[in-house]
Amino acid sequence: MTATQAPGIKSVNIREALTRKQRNPAGVALHVALVLSMLFALLVLFTLIGQVMVKGIPMLTNRGTGFLTGTIGSEPTKIGLWPGLYGSFFIGLGVIVFAFPVGIAAAIYLEEYSKQGPLARFVRINIRNLAGVPAVIFGVLGLIIFVQWLDPVTKGETVVAAALTLSVLVLPIVIITASEAIRAVPQGLREAGYGVGATKWEVTRDMTLPYAAPGILTGLVLSVARALGEAAPLILVGAITGLLPRTGLTERFTALPILIYNWSGRPGRPGKVDWENAAAGAALLLLLLVFLFNVVAVVLRTRFERRRSGL
Repeated sequence: MTATQAPGIKSVNIREALTRKQRNPAGVALHVALVLSMLFALLVLFTLIGQVMVKGIPMLTNRGTGFLTGTIGSEPTKIGLWPGLYGSFFIGLGVIVFAFPVGIAAAIYLEEYSKQGPLARFVRINIRNLAGVPAVIFGVLGLIIFVQWLDPVTKGETVVAAALTLSVLVLPIVIITASEAIRAVPQGLREAGYGVGATKWEVTRDMTLPYAAPGILTGLVLSVARALGEAAPLILVGAITGLLPRTGLTERFTALPILIYNWSGRPGRPGKVDWENAAAGAALLLLLLVFLFNVVAVVLRTRFERRRSGL
């Protein structure tokens, strides 16, 4: 069957039109530019990772578990990462304890309870602006508030002060990602809950939050990953190297980024395992920890999504 062509309308071959559009010089140039940009970014990324692996793997293979369990020392062949691992673990745990509940609560209020007016828009804009503030500014804030003003509570330059400082640093990320996840929940899901007589809090607790859980989990991963890699705020709130780990959270501390910063600035010895290798080994371990954390998050996110879809 053939369609009758209306008078004055030319027949157009859609396939040929799309082919001509794809061969448009401007479109081809844009496509090439995008591909080259992606390749350049991947080249820089793999170059950095390759340099870290080349210098860090010898330290990990030569020292083995001794590099993980060792403590302080005056030679790169005798030092270890245990003080940094200890400090980073409790700082990351503190970020989860302090920033996560506050960030989720703020996101719930902004998306579910606050009036969507100029004030709410103003708050959202400023939260996004805070996410772009340099980390060193939060370090100064932590030094003034958590180290000096709240010294009777935090005991000064301690793990608690560092965890609170980094919690403030990543709080905007948690709020933004949680807000976007809650905003993505279909309105029909909420209306179904209201239709069966559920209260606003019951709908939020039993329907909105479970549906938004994968996105909220992503925010947690991003926030903890950034906190684990920050060095400038920790320097300002009193992190030091050459420190044996203690059990108290109100004691002096160090962290993996501080060890990397300190070791990378020490003089090396050509042809031998030196401080640069130690710094690269610590950086490689930090990359692996962040990668494993992201893998766990992806697995949990997939399980949440399958449970949400009823598979």
